[in-house]
Amino acid sequence: MSQPLMPKATAVWLVENTSLGFDQIAEFCGLHPLEVQGIADDEVAVGIQGIDPIANSQLTQAEIDRCQADPSARLKLLKLDLPQPSKRTKGPRYTPVAKRHDKPDGIAWVLRHHPELKDSQISKLIGTTKTTIQSIRDRSHWNMANIRPRDPVLLGLCGQIDLNSAVEKARKAAERAGIAIPEPQFEEEAPSPLAGFGLSND
Repeated sequence: MSQPLMPKATAVWLVENTSLGFDQIAEFCGLHPLEVQGIADDEVAVGIQGIDPIANSQLTQAEIDRCQADPSARLKLLKLDLPQPSKRTKGPRYTPVAKRHDKPDGIAWVLRHHPELKDSQISKLIGTTKTTIQSIRDRSHWNMANIRPRDPVLLGLCGQIDLNSAVEKARKAAERAGIAIPEPQFEEEAPSPLAGFGLSND
C-alpha cells in the first residue's frame, strides 16, 4: 500500500488536527498503532513538525471527514504523479544526531527484554555496532553508570513493526534449531550484576 510522503510528520498532523483513531492513522502512514499513540502522548516524534496532507494534495477534507464518521473506514491516499522515493533495503539505519545518545538505553532494553535476538539483529534494528552491544552486554561501556533500559520504539530508534518482526524471526530460528528461548530477566528476579539486562556470565 502506498504511503504519504514523510509519513511520521503526516501522522503528527493527523493526531493534532483530527479525531481519527490510532489504527486509522497508523495504517495510512505505515506505522504501528503504538507509535501513533506515542505521538499522541508526546513520547514519539518529539520536535517533528506536522505536515498537512490536505495542503500536499495527499488527502481531501472529505476523505478525513468520512473516516472520522466511521472508525472502521480507512483513509485512501490521493494518487500523485510524483515519483515515490525508493525504499532503502540495505545499509546502516540512519539515526538523527539528537537521538544517538539514546542508543545505549535502547540496546540495554532489547538485551533485557529480548535475549533471543542476535547481536547482528540488534545492530540492524537500532543502527549500532556489535562492539557497542557487547560492551553493554558485559557492562564495560564507558557510560555504563548512566545507561537505563528504555524501549527503543518510544525513543524513536526503530519501529514497533520492525522490532516485532526481528523477535518473530529470532524465535522461529531458535525453534528450528531446537534451542530454548531464554526468558527475560529483571533486576528483582536475579541479583547478578548482569541480571538487569537479562544476561548471564556465559
